[in-house]
Amino acid sequence: MIKCYLDDKTLLVQFTTTELDHHVANYIRENVDDIIMRKNIKNIIFDFHNIKFMDSSGIGVIIGRYKKIANVHGNVMGININSRVVSIFNLSVLEKIIKVWKS
Repeated sequence: MIKCYLDDKTLLVQFTTTELDHHVANYIRENVDDIIMRKNIKNIIFDFHNIKFMDSSGIGVIIGRYKKIANVHGNVMGININSRVVSIFNLSVLEKIIKVWKS
């Protein structure tokens, strides 16, 4: 469902699933939170390359990790976001809090 890569205090979370929804939200939340705690992560990059669908549970996963990282004055970024996910970012609060790198 995810692959995680570490570089110092930055965590790259690459979604291997095509849907970021209630079926995978807990798994992603628990695994990413575990890495954040164990490795003292300060920055997170979410790679949305494979994501075709995201519901409110997915939004909650991203916002929750943002709150954790904001508490340590870190940054959260999204990369490889397709037009479907961009529209979800635009309709939710995500566009205001998550930096998006557009290629």
